[in-house]
This record gives sequence, structure tokens and C-alpha cells, in this order.
Amino acid sequence: MMQKTLVILKPSAIQRSLVGEVISRFERKGLCLVGIKMIQLDDKILNEHYAHLLSKPFFKRIKDSMMATPVIVCCWEGVDAIQVVRTLTGCTNGRLAAPGTIRGDFSISQQENIIHASDSIESAEVELKRFFKPDEIFEYRPAVTDAIYANDEY
Repeated sequence: MMQKTLVILKPSAIQRSLVGEVISRFERKGLCLVGIKMIQLDDKILNEHYAHLLSKPFFKRIKDSMMATPVIVCCWEGVDAIQVVRTLTGCTNGRLAAPGTIRGDFSISQQENIIHASDSIESAEVELKRFFKPDEIFEYRPAVTDAIYANDEY
């Protein structure tokens, strides 16, 4: 099933100049970039995005980290895109993430772990609406689609 999902390149990716490397991994896999922009996160959007962590003692550390620099928010599309992105991303703790994953190759921290990725269809829908206006996500079919998928997969 064709899906859209949110990816946030966190300040740790920006500060370490890993933006191109991370984006190219999704492109090489065959996902289609249908929305991208750089934004500065603020208290309001972070309180909403991390509402499930508001009462945690480390919440301020997360907010401070996420506001250290602007972030890049992306919308990726593809068959089973949510799971594909999660697999490429690796587990949250970079020390435990498998080599070959984004976090496994570029992170050694649980907090400064390069990337956020939606974890379900429901969260992807909510998160994409939080970070993108409808006219900032585009519909198009890349010319290479037939070389990426069989004609009955998409």
C-alpha cells in the first residue's frame, strides 16, 4: 500500500552536516520525496509533538535539543513507506541500532539520534498535518517508478 510518512532531520543531523547523506539513503531505497522544508521548532509545536512525554523528567532536555538549530521536515512516499523508513532509521538508541541503519551508522546517543520517523499510519497522518500545509505535499509519479516496483505493487 502506498503511504506517506514524516521524517524530521534533527539538529544533530544539521550540526553534523548529515542532511544529504540521510536524504540520499531514502532516495536510494526508492522512496519518493513529496515534501521538504526547514523550520525552527518552538515550544508550542514541541509540546504538541511530544505531548506523551510532557511529564517525563527529560522533557526539557528533548525540547532544548530539538530547538538547538532549525530542523528539516520531510514527507516520504512509497509502498509501506512507514515501515521502510523505520527499518532504515534503526532503533532509537544509536548505541543499539544495527550497523547499516541511519542511527547505527551516525549515532551513539539515545537523544542525539539524527532523525525522527513516524511509527504508525495514524501517527504519520497526525504528524504530517502538524508540520505541513496541504499544498506543501506534492503528488507526482517519478519516472523511475516502474524500475522500483512491479506494476501490481503500487
